[in-house]
Amino acid sequence: MTATVDSRDRYLVKSIVHSSQLLTAFRSSGEALPLKEIAARSGLPKTMAFRLLYTLEKCGMVDKIGENLYQSCVRPWKQKLYRLGYAAQGQESQFSKEVSTSLQRAAVAEGIELISVDNRYSAKTAQRNADLLVHEKVDLAIEFQTDEHVAAVVAAKYREANIPMIAIDIPHPGATFYGANNYEAGMIGGRYLGRWVKEHWHSELDEIVLLELHRAGSLPRMRLTGMLVALNTVLPSAGKCRVIYLDGDGDLGRSFEAVRRHLRSTRARRLVVGAINDPSALGALRAFQEAGRTETCAIMGQNASPEGRAELRQPNTRLIGSVAYFPEKYGAGLIQLSLDILNQRQVPPAVFVEHKLVTPTTVDHYYPNDGLTHMAGSGSPMADFLTA
Repeated sequence: MTATVDSRDRYLVKSIVHSSQLLTAFRSSGEALPLKEIAARSGLPKTMAFRLLYTLEKCGMVDKIGENLYQSCVRPWKQKLYRLGYAAQGQESQFSKEVSTSLQRAAVAEGIELISVDNRYSAKTAQRNADLLVHEKVDLAIEFQTDEHVAAVVAAKYREANIPMIAIDIPHPGATFYGANNYEAGMIGGRYLGRWVKEHWHSELDEIVLLELHRAGSLPRMRLTGMLVALNTVLPSAGKCRVIYLDGDGDLGRSFEAVRRHLRSTRARRLVVGAINDPSALGALRAFQEAGRTETCAIMGQNASPEGRAELRQPNTRLIGSVAYFPEKYGAGLIQLSLDILNQRQVPPAVFVEHKLVTPTTVDHYYPNDGLTHMAGSGSPMADFLTA
């Protein structure tokens, strides 16, 4: 990274400043980049980047490889050691654990100091942690906390300290959003649910149950909205079904209790369940199993977390699919976004992760190494819960 310069300094040679900006786009020896990426990383207009590359190539400081790849002949600039603050959501879910692990790994790879604290799914703890990271004078804060109603309070703490912020999965005022495209993820799951009902139940459906996480706010709820819209599009008969919203709080036990209570009152013979995440989906599945009504349900999860993937591998499971968010890849994306913000490169207000549908037939394709983990080797992820 180049040192901060005052553009009003009359002794500065701007072309050298711009060349320095361009050369910092190359972060490791031997890295080959296309013009578009160099312009994006350096924050320079594409036309200016092209002219500088042409000139630097003539001077022997840049090599052109093929039609549109460039490689620096200059040893990469030593990057400034940034201090990033990371407030983790908690350590109760595998999804949160994988986000934290991937972020810690990516920070080490970039030589970045990461100060980590744990929000423990608590609004009060999240506010205290924000105060702590402000006190530590971090260069940027990455916030992963669930409660929408304190998002403005947490964001204000960083804003008042002039600390830029990235919010994971739950929007915070003024923060750059990183995470799920909730509506699209819901659409992916809903389309598959509709096709499954057509194939296995000949389009006959009595009830739709949607398990929400109310305290997370409206954006994560878009997963359920997208699921319902897609289900109705693929399966027109679904528009005549009763739709039930239950708050499972994204938790296996609470979702189990919510669905358990509902099953005592409903007479529906064919039910589809759309869950906000995999723990909620598994809680719903447990309730149907306890009631002896497993064959009456088809359940769609979200996140494709390790416990969900383990269930997808169970014979004849009624968790028919889960939409993957790939939290194990969050770290690299978050660190790149952090560096772009700190280097004052233009970034979009929201950066969405990719989503893929994972089913019993495709789970080994997307996650071939699950067999190496303890969870994958221990049978059903609900084994302890089922015998408790």
